[in-house]
Formats: sequence, C-alpha cells, structure tokens
Amino acid sequence: MNNSLKIDSHQHFWKYDSLIHAWIDDSMAVLKRDFLPQDLEPILEKHQIDGCVAVQADQSKEETDFLLELAGKHVFIKGIVGWVDLQAKDLEEQLSSYFENRKIKGFRHVLQDEINDEFILKPEFINGLSKLAKFDFTYDILIFPKQLASATKAVRLLPNQKFVLDHIAKPSIVNGELEEWKRGVSELSKSENVYCKLSGMVTEAKWNNWKYDDFVPYMDFILESFGSKRLLFGSDWPVCTLSGDYEQVLQIVDQYIKNLTNSEQAGILGENAVDFYKL
Repeated sequence: MNNSLKIDSHQHFWKYDSLIHAWIDDSMAVLKRDFLPQDLEPILEKHQIDGCVAVQADQSKEETDFLLELAGKHVFIKGIVGWVDLQAKDLEEQLSSYFENRKIKGFRHVLQDEINDEFILKPEFINGLSKLAKFDFTYDILIFPKQLASATKAVRLLPNQKFVLDHIAKPSIVNGELEEWKRGVSELSKSENVYCKLSGMVTEAKWNNWKYDDFVPYMDFILESFGSKRLLFGSDWPVCTLSGDYEQVLQIVDQYIKNLTNSEQAGILGENAVDFYKL
C-alpha cells in the first residue's frame, strides 16, 4: 500500500481582494491575505501528502484561469475544480476548450449562497450539468443540509454524472444538528454516482474550541452512508485555519480511519481522489 498517492482533495488559493472575497468578513480576518502554492507546499511535504486539488473560491472565469495558471507552474497541484457559468448559451464551447487542459477536472457553483434552495433544479442549470459528462468533468456540490433534498433530485436526473459532496453538506456541528442532515445524506448517498469529502468540519464546530468526539457521529454516518470507497480526505485549507491548523484537520481523519483496513485508509487518504478526479 506504500505506493498509493496521498491527496488533499480540497483546498483553495487566492490573492486576497476585499471585493472578490467579500465572503471573508471580519470574523475571518486571518484569511484576509494571499494564500498561494508556496504557502501550502511545505505543509503538504511535512505531512507526506503528494498533491492536492485546488477548488474555486470565486465565481468567475478569471478564477478558473488563475487556478489553471498555478497548476501549470506547480506539479503538486494535481487538478483543479474551476467555475463556469453552467447556464451560459455557449457552455459546450467553453467546456470543449477547457477539456484541452488536462489539469481541469471539474467545476463547482456556490449553491450554498443561492437564496433559492432549489437553484440546482433550475432547467438551465440541470441542462448545464448534463453537458459535463460528455467531457468527463466532475461536479462538486457545495450546499447546506436544507439543500440536500434538491441536490438528491438533481443527481437522480443525471445518473451518469460524477458528483462529490463538499464538506459533508456543512451540518451545524456546533449545535449538534444531526436528524435533518442524516435524512438528507441518507437519500443522497443512495446514488452511487455521488462521493463525499471528509472536509470542512472544523469550521462548522466551535472555532478553535472543538474536540475530536464532536465529529465522530458525523463521520460515523458518512462512512455508513457512502462506504469507504466513496470518501475523500480534504483539508479545506486555508479556510480550516479559522478553527484548526492543517495538522489538526488531518489528524481528525487519520484518527477516525485508523481501524479501517490499509486499503480503505489508502483510498480515503488519496486513491479515491485519484480515481474520482482522474489525477
């Protein structure tokens, strides 16, 4: 198993701009600076992680181009999840041009910020999602628990599309939210074309004041629902630093999976990401 790649399936880079990154409010002041490959690379090396997937943090073509440019210069960035307007009239032409750059693996839209909880079911959006599989692009689902029902309907409409749920759908761990989230996750996970990232948990707990046990009921249910072959480790760096450093975030997952088989551990810590994103 020592030959398997270790991959961080979810992190971000940005050159901080108060307008572009308006979501970074004053409670997140530690994020109000640049986070670039030279900041992450030594952290990955320290933890013997072979590479990462950089995910969009801004909904613009410029963001996708920025991530592609970074991936072209840094071999440890194994793939990127960019943004594209899935409702654009010329979407197919855009996807075709992106397809020529093998570093781009898929796309994401910040569904959690949409006022309409059923935004993903808009006919124009579903039509856009339906075009991704032709180019072998994945789709990252970024939602809150209240949006799980509409996401489930969407993935059932597109059984040939590969999806991955980001941040276990962001349940309110700080409030111990479980029941509504469990119902939604249970339904979504029945679709075999949906994977899930063990990521983004520390920022849903009490910032810098959580304990490992806070996450166990959530990880238990995610493992039970998706099985080990559809789980991917992601750090959500640098957003995770609001509530814990890289080492702590990795340690939560490492500790949780230590009773699984070697091959299951290797899958969650990298091989599943390699398969899902074709890294």
